[in-house]
Amino acid sequence: MTSPTSPQHPADPRTPTTPDLRRRLLLGGAAGAGLLTAAGWPAVAGAAQRPAAEARLTSATSRLGNPFTLGVASGEPTADGVVLWTRLAPSPYAVDGRGGMPDRDVPVEWELAQDEGFRRVVRSGRTYAVSQLGHSVHVELTGLPAGREFFYRFRLAGAGGEISPVGVTRTAPAATSYGRPLTMAFASCAQYEHGWFTAYRRLAEEEPDVVLFLGDYVYEYEANDYVSPSGNNVRDHMGPETRTLADYRLRHAQYKADPDLQAAHAVAPWIVTWDDHEVENNYADLIAEDQEPYPTPEEFTARRAAAYQAYYENMPLRAAARPRGADVQLYRRLSWGALADFHVLDTRQYRDDQPGGDTFPTTGPERDQPQRSITGATQEKWLLDGMQSSAATWNVIAQQVMFHEHDYVPGLDRGFNPDSWDGYTANRQRLLDGFARRGVENPVVLSGDVHKHYAADLARFADDQGSAPVGVELVCTSITSGGDGGDTYATRDSELADNPDLKLANNQRGYVVTRLDRHELRADFRVLERVSQPGSAASTRASFVVEAGRPGLQEA
Repeated sequence: MTSPTSPQHPADPRTPTTPDLRRRLLLGGAAGAGLLTAAGWPAVAGAAQRPAAEARLTSATSRLGNPFTLGVASGEPTADGVVLWTRLAPSPYAVDGRGGMPDRDVPVEWELAQDEGFRRVVRSGRTYAVSQLGHSVHVELTGLPAGREFFYRFRLAGAGGEISPVGVTRTAPAATSYGRPLTMAFASCAQYEHGWFTAYRRLAEEEPDVVLFLGDYVYEYEANDYVSPSGNNVRDHMGPETRTLADYRLRHAQYKADPDLQAAHAVAPWIVTWDDHEVENNYADLIAEDQEPYPTPEEFTARRAAAYQAYYENMPLRAAARPRGADVQLYRRLSWGALADFHVLDTRQYRDDQPGGDTFPTTGPERDQPQRSITGATQEKWLLDGMQSSAATWNVIAQQVMFHEHDYVPGLDRGFNPDSWDGYTANRQRLLDGFARRGVENPVVLSGDVHKHYAADLARFADDQGSAPVGVELVCTSITSGGDGGDTYATRDSELADNPDLKLANNQRGYVVTRLDRHELRADFRVLERVSQPGSAASTRASFVVEAGRPGLQEA
């Protein structure tokens, strides 16, 4: 395996060019970009009048090589707009985190079209890859027609400039429209060292309308600090444990350069949130997992600020999510017409420290203290008020860690994960009470983090399992974290026996695909046989249906 400090990418047995991102795309990756050049690129207004200094800069950057090594992405879909993203990095593994780019802003052109051949261009323009933001590009579009699919691409400004791969995006339906049924996939936890990103490729092949990512997009460890349960890692992280802005930029670049991840980004708009590993394992607000390396509070604050900036630079987020030092407004609400409201949470930035010294499993009264919060009071009120006022059929809470009470100790003894909502039981109870008292329509909690598939009914009171559920929770396993895993009967049966709200427990890698319409939500839990080698097929381990107006999981 490649040394963690090597500037070279680890050997990749997969085809170097990206295959079909959708069946309607002729080619993907660099090949697709080259094909589309023949269709021409409209001249940008005022190009002939560009200052001579900018022309020299364009000429200089064109000699750097392909700057689109990290692919393209889109996100934050609304009824009239979307965010288009790329980041220029002709040398993505440069140890200074600058991706081989000069220390100046670089002009970039973009196009949005109705067809993959870019013959019906509906928008085009020019912006800048901003040096201060890692030469990332965030194009926020508004005024687009609702419920439409578009194709987009970027090019270095100037004649002969490199052209990016093509991405597919879409706008949400109009506020009062249900549109066609929504296919939404969600995923989490992609530890680069633990496996190949084949699950991202299989997710892309599902051709979802939108992808929700629930945290642990990158991991912070240096090579072999976090070893897969199989006993060995199949790939190595580059560089040290991430602490500086350069470290985090390099780590994001290593992940983003993976062709399977690029395919998943290019196939649909993403709605993202983070968990802990985007900064450091199990941090809580400004409290590090281990305080010893941080003699002063300012040192961990600086690390969080660097991580948050790199996250913004590498995600298709709006300018409203640009960090202000170590603070980011990440929780937000997006609507998919009258069909669904997505309430996207941040359960890291405002939480109290984990109870019991963050010892797993934990018991004891601290986790039940009424003042403890995983969301913070402001976000909690925002969530409950927004769900109460929602007119959508489905209220989808996109968040990070397991919500339902989950006993991890087999038999009569009990033990809980202090890093999940089980460490903040009063906060959870206020939400469950709110679902019932405020008449929230069809609440569905989406979670990640635990590297297993789970499906659970949500009882209002954990000790009253016989009562009608007030909602459901769907938990996706990891893309790679934990290695190959397996469907172990002993572990599965023990968890199901000790947690009567559970309908599924599975320890394989994969993702979840949901299909929503006005009448029901169907969830297919997709699994891969292995991630220790690339190319594994995906299959459906279990499927569940939730009927609108009737909370509770029914096996499909």
